[in-house]
Amino acid sequence: MASVPEAAIRVVALTRRGASLAREISLGLAGARCWLPRAQAGEDPEERTFDRVATVLGEAFRRGENLVAVMAAGIVVRSIAPHLRGKAKDPAVVVVDEAGKFAISLLSGHQGGANQLARQVAQIIKGTPVITTASDLQGLPALDLAAIRTGLTIENPAALSQVQMSLLSGLSLRLVDPDGFLAELAEEYPERFIWEADLDTALAGGWPGVYAGFRQRAWPPAWLVLRPKNLVAGVGCHPGASADEILRFLQDSFRKERLSLASLKDLASIEARKEEPGLREAAARLGVEFIWFTKEELQNVPVPTPSPQVIRLVGVVSVAEAAALKAGGGELVLTKRKRGNLTLAVAHVGGA
Repeated sequence: MASVPEAAIRVVALTRRGASLAREISLGLAGARCWLPRAQAGEDPEERTFDRVATVLGEAFRRGENLVAVMAAGIVVRSIAPHLRGKAKDPAVVVVDEAGKFAISLLSGHQGGANQLARQVAQIIKGTPVITTASDLQGLPALDLAAIRTGLTIENPAALSQVQMSLLSGLSLRLVDPDGFLAELAEEYPERFIWEADLDTALAGGWPGVYAGFRQRAWPPAWLVLRPKNLVAGVGCHPGASADEILRFLQDSFRKERLSLASLKDLASIEARKEEPGLREAAARLGVEFIWFTKEELQNVPVPTPSPQVIRLVGVVSVAEAAALKAGGGELVLTKRKRGNLTLAVAHVGGA
C-alpha cells in the first residue's frame, strides 16, 4: 500500500468510544499522535489533550499536519472551513465514524494524500475507505498524484481541474514529455494519452494536454505544465560579481531562450569561484544548490566554444559550458553567452 506524504498525523476524537478508536489508529500509523479532550485522556504521556475541538483542528492546519478526525463530518467541516487555502496547500483530512465502519477522505484526496490515508486507516480499523474523487471512481489517471510521485512541480494548478474535466468528458490528452516522466502513467492508461514529439505542433492543435519539461511557452488554459528539476546553469564570473547581476543575466537568458527557471536544479562553476558571495547568494535566492569543480575536473570536458582568455584567467578552456556539462551529464540547451564579466551556459541533466 502506498504511504501518505511525510507529515505528522493528528488523530482527534471527542467521546469515550471515539477515543478508543483514535488510540487504535494512532498505534497503526507512523508519525501519528492521539489528541483527546481532557476528560478522555489516559495515562499515556504521548497523548495530547485539548479543550476546544475547533482549536486543535485549526492548529493542525497551521502546522501542516494531516488529520484523522473520529467524529461527525459536520463538526470537522465547520472547524476547518476558516483555514482552507486550496488543494495544493491543505493537509489531508480523513473522517472516521465512531462505529469504525468508514474512513472518509474528506479533503486533499490526491495532493495531500487523504485518499491513501483513508485506505490505511480503513485497513487498521477493518472498515471501508470512502473515496469520492472522480478520477478514482471512474478509473482515470490522477495527474496531480503522478506529479508528486515523479518529483514534478505543478506550475499552473488552475489548469489541473480543466485537464481532469477533459478526461472526465472522455477526451484524450496530448502528452509532450521528452524525458518520459509520465511514461508509466501513460502506459497504464494508453487510451487517455496521445504522445506528441513536438511541443509547438501539439499546442497548435487546440486540444487539452500535459507538458512535462523545461521549455517555456504561452500556455493555453487547458494545458497542464509540470516542471522537473533538470537544468544546470554553468556560470563564469570575475571576482566581485554581484548576485543581482548574475540573477538578471540568468533571468534574461532563460526568458529569451524560453526556458523555465522553475526547472533549474543547480548553479555550477569552477573551484576558484567557490567562495564568491554573488554566486552563493544567487543560488540561495533561486533555491538551488551551488556546486563547483576543480580545474582538473573541467579541463577535459569537450565544449563547443573554448576560450583562450579563460585559459589565462583560470587555467581551463571553459568554465560556464564545462561546469554545466560536468554537472548535468547531458547536452547543452544553451551554449555560452556573455554579458560584461559574466558567462553562462545551460545543460540538460542526464539527457538530450
